[in-house]
Amino acid sequence: MDSENGTGFEPATGDGPAAPIPDERRAASVRTAFEGMLQIRRLTNTGLGSPESVPARWETLRPIRAIALALEASGLAASAVDESGLRIATGYRLEHGESAGSVRVEWLGPPGSGAAHAEESELARCAAVLRELGWTVLLYRGPRRRRFLEVEPPAGVGPPNGD
Repeated sequence: MDSENGTGFEPATGDGPAAPIPDERRAASVRTAFEGMLQIRRLTNTGLGSPESVPARWETLRPIRAIALALEASGLAASAVDESGLRIATGYRLEHGESAGSVRVEWLGPPGSGAAHAEESELARCAAVLRELGWTVLLYRGPRRRRFLEVEPPAGVGPPNGD
């Protein structure tokens, strides 16, 4: 629980407000939540040689939350918007993907931020984090040749449901 406003912890998806810098309490919450996710993997992925290397059912039922947590815990920056919805920070942004249970990862920033020029290398960093955690990651080009990732659980892991 967030003691200031009584809400639960939510990992950054790239569509929320920018976090204050530095925010030690948030960093501690992210570490705790990520360790909790790994513990869920250890407890539920029994029978696997490395239970931490495959998403747990909990993650496949909440893929945006799980992927946001993994990216934030890895130290990657999330994009952010102000109260009017104007993008004010460069980083990853998550939304539901085209297929059920998938997540689209984009690298966005405010106009003139150079996010489009950094997207290839930054999305590669995102992909590396997610692949290490057992997610299936595919790179695509969309409108205006902008790259994005489509992330889903590996075949046979969990039901294909969204958040």
